[in-house]
Amino acid sequence: MLGVRISGYVWLQKISIPRHWSAITLAKGTSLDVGVILLANGSGSGEKIVIKGAYLNRHTMIDAHERVEIEEGCMIGPYCYITDSDHGTQGSGCVDQNPMHSEPVKIMSGAWIGAGVKILKGVTIGRGAVIGAGAVVTKDIPDDAIAAGVPAKVIGQRSQSVVNNLSRQIAIT
Repeated sequence: MLGVRISGYVWLQKISIPRHWSAITLAKGTSLDVGVILLANGSGSGEKIVIKGAYLNRHTMIDAHERVEIEEGCMIGPYCYITDSDHGTQGSGCVDQNPMHSEPVKIMSGAWIGAGVKILKGVTIGRGAVIGAGAVVTKDIPDDAIAAGVPAKVIGQRSQSVVNNLSRQIAIT
């Protein structure tokens, strides 16, 4: 694995980790399906991508310059894109001449991210939150919230009994 830190049993299908392997940590219970891309970018050292026992479905991409962390019990649908950075847009020249702006992303335990969701820099997805398919998440989503849309907005709340059950199941595993 060329320096990727792996602890415990991790299920890997045909995935791509093009560079900065030592900036990636995969913890026990992590499952990465076919076509998942883990892309650690930028300068500096330390953990940039940390996955702690979550499932990433087919063709999902994580693009981290600073840090993307996904906690245990999360399910990430197919064709999602999660990034912690973007280019500045100052001036009239080429955008690639602007500096990158990075802010960490965190997806907390038990969150469910639907197919094709985009999660942008600086976002925290709360424990047990559900993000509807195709949403673009630009702001924090609270614990147990249901969010959807472009940009994603909270449209509901999960029942407390479901959330308590989820918390117990994660604690047991």
